[in-house]
Amino acid sequence: MPRRLIAVCLLASPLAFAGWLWLTLLSPWTYERPEHLAPVSPGAHQLFVYGTLRHAPVRWLVYGRVGDPEPVRVAGYRREGLDLVPAAGASVEGLLLRVDAEELRRLDRYERLGIRYRRVRIRLADGRSVWTYRRLD
Repeated sequence: MPRRLIAVCLLASPLAFAGWLWLTLLSPWTYERPEHLAPVSPGAHQLFVYGTLRHAPVRWLVYGRVGDPEPVRVAGYRREGLDLVPAAGASVEGLLLRVDAEELRRLDRYERLGIRYRRVRIRLADGRSVWTYRRLD
């Protein structure tokens, strides 16, 4: 009996994980973009990421490709948990992603824009203005 239970758990775990990924990233039932948010403008977008989106497999799952990210830094902030907070003299390392409007919509879904995060403009250390996600209060 215990061996059979272990075998069932070993088989069910990957299926449960795959189901969770689908529910979180692709499912039409777990996120609806809040109506008060402006629509994503067409064209190319640049996005600074500093958390899970630094990992290629996560980017592939979220918007369908790994891309060609550029290592960058944001000055005047420090990472605190899942957010960036202003901090004189500090900096945060991350990646710059170049995405189209549909990919940005998928990233907004992943970050639960308007529910968990807001997308704001921020300046990289080299002066470029890019999007990033900041936690909502």
